[in-house]
Amino acid sequence: MPNLILYNYFRSSTSYRARIALALKGLTYEYKSVHLINNGGEQHSPEFRKLNPMGGVPTLIHDGQILSQSFAIIEYLDEAFPNKHRLFPEDLFKKALVREFCQIINADIHSYANLKTLQYLENKLNIAEPQRLEWLHHFLGNGLQACEKILEKRAGQYCFGDSVTAADCFLVPMLFTAKRFNVPLDSLKNCQRVNDNCLSLESFKIAHPYNQPDTPAELRN
Repeated sequence: MPNLILYNYFRSSTSYRARIALALKGLTYEYKSVHLINNGGEQHSPEFRKLNPMGGVPTLIHDGQILSQSFAIIEYLDEAFPNKHRLFPEDLFKKALVREFCQIINADIHSYANLKTLQYLENKLNIAEPQRLEWLHHFLGNGLQACEKILEKRAGQYCFGDSVTAADCFLVPMLFTAKRFNVPLDSLKNCQRVNDNCLSLESFKIAHPYNQPDTPAELRN
């Protein structure tokens, strides 16, 4: 069996991406919880910073080799275990389209809802919660509208046709985060349809934030 360890946090959307990818590929791994809030954030501990200088989750260890950043982890898993469910299409252009979609979420949307960003707005800039939420709704809403436009052209059952790809690994956690912050989603018909289709799959159920070892009891499914 693969020797895999995943340092992650139940509610981290980037960790959620990696868990979906691992579940889709049917890979077993050791779950290591890094609580992002307790004790000022366990990601700031010297021990964890030795694994990941940025102090982020997820962090994957495979046979002693350490890798961070969810996009890199998912691409690595797809290439390291090519005989499992493929997360990126073989066709070069279709692969580029999936990467483009992932990057819209990863680079242009996700960072606005990142815990580090929100803590900085609150603690350093003294921005009150109503203004933080207005800020979040603006940027997450704009980014998800771009995703919706892409899915109007490309989606089948899932983001790109009728096979789950890395794009779905990114969309579902992003919508989970958007719902946490009450971002209006009514106009995102394709995003929500794809999300519902994904959440009916066992791999997505296994990876869901409310089904993890470190999920608080009051949130467990």
